[in-house]
Amino acid sequence: MVQRQPFFYDITLRDGNQSLKKPWNTYEKEIIFNHLKELGVQGIEAGFAAASEMDYEACSHLASIAPDNIVISALARCVENDIIKASEAIKSAPKQRIHTFIAMSPFNMQYVLNKSPEQVRKQAIEAVEFAKKTIGKRGEVQFSVEHFGDCGENIDFVTDTLKQIVKAGANVINLPNTVERTRPKTFINLVEKVYNALPKDIIISVHNHNDLGMATAVTVESYFAGALQLECALNGLGERAGNTNMYEVAVALHNSGVDVPLNLSKIYELALTISDMSNVKIYEKAPLIGPDALAHRSGIHQDGAVKTKDMEKGAYRPIHPSLIGRKDDEKLGFTSQSGKTAVYEIISEAGYPITLREAQRIAPYAKEIAEKIGELTTKNIIDIYFKQVFNIEGAFVLCNMEKIESGINLHFKYHDKEYDIEVAGNGPVDGCIKAIQKAGFNCELLHYEQQALNEELMGSGATAMSIMHFKAPNGQTVISRGMDESTIKANIKAIFNGLNIIENLYNPKG
Repeated sequence: MVQRQPFFYDITLRDGNQSLKKPWNTYEKEIIFNHLKELGVQGIEAGFAAASEMDYEACSHLASIAPDNIVISALARCVENDIIKASEAIKSAPKQRIHTFIAMSPFNMQYVLNKSPEQVRKQAIEAVEFAKKTIGKRGEVQFSVEHFGDCGENIDFVTDTLKQIVKAGANVINLPNTVERTRPKTFINLVEKVYNALPKDIIISVHNHNDLGMATAVTVESYFAGALQLECALNGLGERAGNTNMYEVAVALHNSGVDVPLNLSKIYELALTISDMSNVKIYEKAPLIGPDALAHRSGIHQDGAVKTKDMEKGAYRPIHPSLIGRKDDEKLGFTSQSGKTAVYEIISEAGYPITLREAQRIAPYAKEIAEKIGELTTKNIIDIYFKQVFNIEGAFVLCNMEKIESGINLHFKYHDKEYDIEVAGNGPVDGCIKAIQKAGFNCELLHYEQQALNEELMGSGATAMSIMHFKAPNGQTVISRGMDESTIKANIKAIFNGLNIIENLYNPKG
């Protein structure tokens, strides 16, 4: 089957609107209508003209401002008065369509309509003939088999009726999964039967509800089964669990190599607007547009996300966020399932100096806290960072260091034992290390450097940072830092932080 460009038919202003606790007025509908034009949909169902005076006015107004490249439709039951109302409401639109419908499932014909199949068939055909006569050459007629998803047991009756409805003047045959009750493939099989039974110049459409959470899958696969028109709603608004979500279908088809005629970069901003206007929040885990749609908490996922964050294809995301206009990027949340990558990224993003090795050392402390309170905030992580990088508690406690005539005097504690050591040295760093070694402790400095600090970022008036690399008992390198207004004090703090890091890692019991 040669795939044609899908026709996106928006039902937000009709099906989505009727499900709201406070339906939109004409002014609000116009705002959304203008957004739909920018998105690039090819068809818009403006409303149910016969439902209320407000809906009629909205249909009429939107038709009057419609561009000549968008089909404007109004819904009507298979009732002459509804059809007349719909036709009158959209008569100023350059492209007009009357959309009429009736249920054909055995259950609904018997228990809701209280009509025989032949009565329903007759009403449907006559309604389409009347709609075609009413709209004439000005536009099209769309016919919907309400509850088509429940028509498996009488599909032959339905297809035979649809053949007659096409002869009566219908240009579009819409097949709704009015209530989603079963697996997608069951519905797709029915769509294929209708597609194969009707002339190929007839547009097959699907309109799927999301009762079981599979409306996107059903709609996408219906397209590949022959449905050209895809009826979708912004943010998935609609009765009960909603209608097919426009964004999900568009992106799924885009990812499948289909030429999607929508401005995908408008999606995210539009989703936020619709949420605000409908007073229906975007739930946290909503695909593509949810706050958590770009969040990673598993350490494995975080590692993959960071390694591929600058690539078009990410290790753990379906699209690049920019495709749908998201300015935010993937975010890492820290929980007990996270690791060093999250610590490193969160601290780095906040603007603080850190190495992956330091992040690896900090991660277990963060995990321990996360196990107790759940996901940590950026502030939580930064607090842990300061405690574990610049203010490390441990067996070594600096009491005082002063310069004396012969060198330096270092006063410190190791557990409960105090040391008061005098040594000659070439400056405070050399003297401090020699005093520690003279007290009997291993302290081998491999590298030393100083950096200026962003005082506003680091706080406490600190302007100097010392970075020292020490040799650990197993031969590995341990990085320690110290910060202070005084360069000398920053140096000494870095030395004692390094001692405590080694002590905590390699001799935790003292």
